[in-house]
Amino acid sequence: MTKDPNLLGSKLQEKYYQRAIEIELEKQEVPFKKQKLVDLVYEDMPIGRYFIDFVIDDKVALEIKASDYFKKDFSLQVLAYLKSAKLKLGIIANFNSDRLLYKRLINSKLRLD
Repeated sequence: MTKDPNLLGSKLQEKYYQRAIEIELEKQEVPFKKQKLVDLVYEDMPIGRYFIDFVIDDKVALEIKASDYFKKDFSLQVLAYLKSAKLKLGIIANFNSDRLLYKRLINSKLRLD
């Protein structure tokens, strides 16, 4: 199999990119969790749940999108994930254009010791 970064191309559903990323992470032996469940808490009470597409090496939230453009809601969503999961870095990867578009987000509220 070739290492062509455009192997799948664009305009597919998110689930296909998620499956391909999972295969690559496993092949590269990168530790990750898929569909990581994170509780949303208000005043120490759980009020909901999030599913983060991937948490890589217990450090980075990776959210996969297949949208015509980056929506502000994507950033707000990932920032909420970072806060709830107590992660410092989030990446939104959007596969719906001729080239991969991505955005890095930092949880500025989290202090790393």
